[in-house]
Amino acid sequence: MAERFQRDELVVLLGTPNAESSRLYALTVKEGDPSWAGALAGTQLGLDVYHITEPEVKAAIPSAIYEEHVALMTMVLDVDDIATAVRGVRNGQS
Repeated sequence: MAERFQRDELVVLLGTPNAESSRLYALTVKEGDPSWAGALAGTQLGLDVYHITEPEVKAAIPSAIYEEHVALMTMVLDVDDIATAVRGVRNGQS
């Protein structure tokens, strides 16, 4: 998809369970695989990445759908830490 579309036409949406995994996946799609073990080793896609629990994403989803599919998850995850990790990568503070 990254080769088929322009970077500003794509957004990566994560549903990862903690800040550490969220940061790792965000880094992978933005800057390339930091472990140099996967298919994106050394490949900087430069894609914007968000987590499903971030306020910007929640605002873009109809509330009934968000409540049905995501709300329960927000009660058990540390959504603030996850958002901070993903936002940091998105803003170049990796």
